[in-house]
Amino acid sequence: QVQLIESGGGLVQAGDSLRLSCVASVRTFSNYDAGWFRQAPGKEREFVAVINWSGRTSDYADSVKGRFTISRDHAKNTVYLQMNSLKPEDTAVYYCAATNQDMSTDQNEYRFWGQGTQVTVSS
Repeated sequence: QVQLIESGGGLVQAGDSLRLSCVASVRTFSNYDAGWFRQAPGKEREFVAVINWSGRTSDYADSVKGRFTISRDHAKNTVYLQMNSLKPEDTAVYYCAATNQDMSTDQNEYRFWGQGTQVTVSS
C-alpha cells in the first residue's frame, strides 16, 4: 500500500508560480510511474503530467506544456509539480497518483491516490 500526501497548494495571482509536492509513505514508490491530475469545479478530473519511475521521461497535457514541470526525488520519496505562469483556468484540486502502467495518462490505470491540494489562481 502506498499512501500519498500532497502539499503546496494555495491562492495565487495569474502569472505567479507554485510548486506542489507529493510525498509517498514507502520506498517502493520509486518503482511506480507517478502522475498529477486535477479537477476543477463542475468538471471531470483530467490528466496534467506523468513521470516514469526513473525520472528520465515525462509527458504533459497540452494545456500545461511549457508552463509545468514534473520531477521526482527518489531519496525523498517525493514527486513535484512546478507550475509557472499560472492562469485562472488552472484553478482546481490537484491530485498525485501512482501507477505500474508505463507513462499512463488514464486515471483508471492509477492504483494509489493522494487526497488532493487546492490551487486557486485569481485574475
